[in-house]
Amino acid sequence: MRIPLFPLPLLFLISVAHGVSDREQDSTLQIIHSLAAARPIIPIAWGSQVGAYVVKVNVGTPTQPLLMAVGTSSDASLVPCDKCSGCSSTTFDSTKSSTFNTIACGSPQCSQVLNPTCGRIGCGFSQIYGNSNVTANLAGDTLTLADNPIPGFTFGCVRSTTGTSLPAQGLLGLGRGPLSLISQTPTVYQSTFSYCLPTYKSSGFTGSLKLGPKFQPVHIKSTPLLKSHRRPSLYYVNLIAIRVGINIVNIPPSAFAFNPDTGAGTIFDTGVQFTTLVKPAYVPVRDEFRRRMGNATVSSLGGFDTCYTVPVTIPSITFMFTGMNVTLPPDNFLIRSTYGSTTCLAMAAESDGGVNSVLNVIGSFQQQNHRILIEESKSRLSVAREPCS
Repeated sequence: MRIPLFPLPLLFLISVAHGVSDREQDSTLQIIHSLAAARPIIPIAWGSQVGAYVVKVNVGTPTQPLLMAVGTSSDASLVPCDKCSGCSSTTFDSTKSSTFNTIACGSPQCSQVLNPTCGRIGCGFSQIYGNSNVTANLAGDTLTLADNPIPGFTFGCVRSTTGTSLPAQGLLGLGRGPLSLISQTPTVYQSTFSYCLPTYKSSGFTGSLKLGPKFQPVHIKSTPLLKSHRRPSLYYVNLIAIRVGINIVNIPPSAFAFNPDTGAGTIFDTGVQFTTLVKPAYVPVRDEFRRRMGNATVSSLGGFDTCYTVPVTIPSITFMFTGMNVTLPPDNFLIRSTYGSTTCLAMAAESDGGVNSVLNVIGSFQQQNHRILIEESKSRLSVAREPCS
């Protein structure tokens, strides 16, 4: 979903949604100051049943817990609401929340979703998420993360969904658009957050999402964030080369070229499991990998085209960005089958056609056990190794 970039301060959003008095504004400011002084760290786990990383989010008053997927390429958070058609059995019952309200059609928030509609329950919208078609209306309520309440948070209250892509208990939007969690809390978290994703084999909430500039790593490698006019929600970076072992792969620069008008370039995304590269980049990387394996017989498995039943000894793969190299150990680019002894290169070529055909995506498998720090105010993305599995 593409939405215009007009971030609104949290206090303004609360005032529009509720028409607060001066006394209520003072109370809200106290909440904001207490949040800013807190250390909001939210545990992250791999949700194998939903195929996404999830965090515990409490919605409403009194709170109702949901395990929402973390989406760095999504803006408006999506919460499955009561009587939702096509949703799972776990939904948010808005009728039981004393702080719930619908967002009016003429509100500033309504203008920030793509193709809004006006119905009997206020501002509505539809969007495509993967293979799911989602219909929702904009709503506001208190969102609580790690015991830190965020009053007047705007989200999409999902009324119907088709397909299988939308996470069962909703999506927490951490993109760059005005309705994302980060954009709605600029005075609280100062447009800064980081996350460390555990491996898919980890049990429990061993990873973490850290909100705000406090307690973030200081000595960490960084690369500039880039902004696309076509896809403004995405966290673009400038990937310039890939190294397999000690050899820099011969890839045409056009495969990595950033184009703000077409959306071509490279992004980090928690919502995509495995790194996908445009074909002119993937094929040389795959061929160099195969060359390093010598005469070993190569096979395919599922969506992976470079698999082996013998020990794989490629020492590392390095993504080379402007100002920053990220060297991946084997656990970040080799995936082993559950049954048997097959090991595959955990990357793939982006399919031809469609909006993503010009996009390189650094997926969550490659990000595991790394701290990814995003500082929108400083326009940079940073990466450091950090075991969290």
